[in-house]
Amino acid sequence: MTAVLTRRPGLARIRTPRAPLHLLCLGFVVLVVAAALLAPWVVPYDPNAVDLGNALAGPSAEHLLGVDAAGRDTLSRLLLGARTSLLGPLGVVAFSTLAGVAIGTAAAWRGGRLDSLLSRSTELVFAFPGLLLAILIISVYGEGLIAPVVALAIAYVPYVSRLTRALVLAERERPYVSAYQVQGHSAAQICLRHVLPNVAPVVLAQATINFGYALMDLAGLSFLGLGVPALTPDWGRMVFDGQTAIQHGYPLSAILPCVLIVLTVVAFNVVGERWADRVARRDR
Repeated sequence: MTAVLTRRPGLARIRTPRAPLHLLCLGFVVLVVAAALLAPWVVPYDPNAVDLGNALAGPSAEHLLGVDAAGRDTLSRLLLGARTSLLGPLGVVAFSTLAGVAIGTAAAWRGGRLDSLLSRSTELVFAFPGLLLAILIISVYGEGLIAPVVALAIAYVPYVSRLTRALVLAERERPYVSAYQVQGHSAAQICLRHVLPNVAPVVLAQATINFGYALMDLAGLSFLGLGVPALTPDWGRMVFDGQTAIQHGYPLSAILPCVLIVLTVVAFNVVGERWADRVARRDR
């Protein structure tokens, strides 16, 4: 089974990483996820506690990473911001993967008019920019996390469906499928018990890559003020709030969330690429 993972245009392809880099990125992913899960119990301060008298203070024993222009502890906002910054992409990837696998499998297995209809429908969605769709939905339903997650999930479905369709088409030509059909197994049984488990590793690798892209897109929407509400800790929103600090010569509260966004996206891409390479070598 061979397949080429789809990638967003305009973003450079990450080369096949060596094992130490893969392990380093995997460790970083685990660290970020652990920080997001444990954030409510480990944050040193209330992330929304305002202290204007201590605004833009640098790192100190009390505030290890300093405070922002509103006097809020940067470390606390980074930790709790990880929850929102990871929860949104998780919703995008979960919905788009489930829908994309269902559409791609149905199109490849049934073929004919259904394949043409589903393929044309996904191509129509594929031609519509995801961020533009998110902005349109947010303008109708208002700010929050649900609207951009739903919009980006719809925009990501074609990536998964096209990959799944190609994988299932290749699997249909394998001898074991014909053998199960001769034995009287139904199409649903063959797909659910045999075909989908065989294509799952490649689809999950694509989902890992999509997670990084979704994180970046949602952070961009939050930076534009179209994502989570203003008081909700979020990395993209922190970059937006940190513009004032940069103008006053205190860039730390804006640079740190930028660094975390970049490192998290790169880490998820490296892990996804590594997983895909292992699947490709296994199926040779």
